[in-house]
Amino acid sequence: MTTAADTVVRYEPRGAASTLFKTRDSEVAMAGPAGTGKSLAALFRVHLAALHNPDIRCLIVRKTAVSLGASTLVTFEKKVAKHAMAAGIVTWFGGSPREPACYRYQNGSVIVVGGMDKPEKVLSTEYDLVFADEATELTETDWETLGTRLRNGVLSWQQQIAACNPSQPTHWIKARSDRGSMVMLKSRHIDNPAYMKADGTLTPQGRDYMAKLDALTGVRRLRYRDGIWASAEGLIYEGWDDAVHVIPPFNIPESWTRWLTVDFGFTNPFCAQWWAEDGDGRLYLYREIYRTKRLVEDHAKHMLRLVTDDEGNWTEPKPRAVICDHDAEDRATLEKHLGMGTRPAAKTVSDGIQAAQSRLKVQADGRPRLFLVSGALVERDPELDEAKKPTCTEEEITSYVWAVKPGGVVKEEPLKKDDHGMDAMRYMVAQRDIVGRTRVRWLS
Repeated sequence: MTTAADTVVRYEPRGAASTLFKTRDSEVAMAGPAGTGKSLAALFRVHLAALHNPDIRCLIVRKTAVSLGASTLVTFEKKVAKHAMAAGIVTWFGGSPREPACYRYQNGSVIVVGGMDKPEKVLSTEYDLVFADEATELTETDWETLGTRLRNGVLSWQQQIAACNPSQPTHWIKARSDRGSMVMLKSRHIDNPAYMKADGTLTPQGRDYMAKLDALTGVRRLRYRDGIWASAEGLIYEGWDDAVHVIPPFNIPESWTRWLTVDFGFTNPFCAQWWAEDGDGRLYLYREIYRTKRLVEDHAKHMLRLVTDDEGNWTEPKPRAVICDHDAEDRATLEKHLGMGTRPAAKTVSDGIQAAQSRLKVQADGRPRLFLVSGALVERDPELDEAKKPTCTEEEITSYVWAVKPGGVVKEEPLKKDDHGMDAMRYMVAQRDIVGRTRVRWLS
């Protein structure tokens, strides 16, 4: 029988990755630019701990189960546990009503996997090690809640690991590190042997990857290329706060009005947003398609699959209206395959932005008038992910900025880049707050 002792694991930890394997601090963040091997190092850390410490319990988690399965677990199975799985030392268990999905090790150790969009699955047990990938997606409450499950006590040290690219300077991960509650290990491109040799020269694969990062601009270049915790200059929605505007999934009452907004695209993302409106007029984005390289007719079929059963019956209230970008051909195609009429969006940009800014303000009841439901994205676009572009509306909003004229003068219009979710969101707000609103002109 093959055992962990017979398994050869080839991995060269450098820099911050090497430090990660030595530290015993209870909270550790691996932070740095894209492509430095942060997630890979943390996955190896968890895998090797499970291989060599019988009966420990570990957790690999992301904000949503969909994003975990599409990225982190692919890396784990292809680059980390591939040989152990081939040898039968590690096996996959898909989960049951009594036990969450996990990787089972021959020595009795377990690595549970899941998303914080379904916390009952990942929080039903205790752990020795927790790894949160893309941890900037989590709230600090998520992080602290995961920390309460670090009490299995089989491993001599209990540890919570985060891997992330930098975000805004006020993000809770940086704030937690600045005040000493979390150790931050700064990962660099030279730490990744796949992209950079020990002497600092790029590998062929590294040259290709760095060319993609070099093509980034603005705040995304600062964060993903240079590893700087930076805010976007000229941010349009300055009132945006993840802790206020992003809420956990909940059962939406059947009585709430539903809406559907669509911004067409093929090379650029096609964005479809499902909105619910409560009795007080608050808007909730609860489902989203954000995808490139698909035809409108294929999107329409996908959209119907999400809201109907096998017999074609709707499983939720039909939208009161389907509000679309003005492309006549795309609208006709969507109507044909969706079997529903559409209406053109109100596209006055300035009014729409002002209305959205107003909805983001916290009102006298302590709540804003617009929310994004965590985990609304149906599937992540791997090409957008690889290019470090936004993959959903939530990822657009913190880099949606005003355009700047030559000479540094800020225009009164947004930069037309990475704004597909922003446009669809603006269509929704305009529909409720601008369309049909009586315009009064006073004459003196």
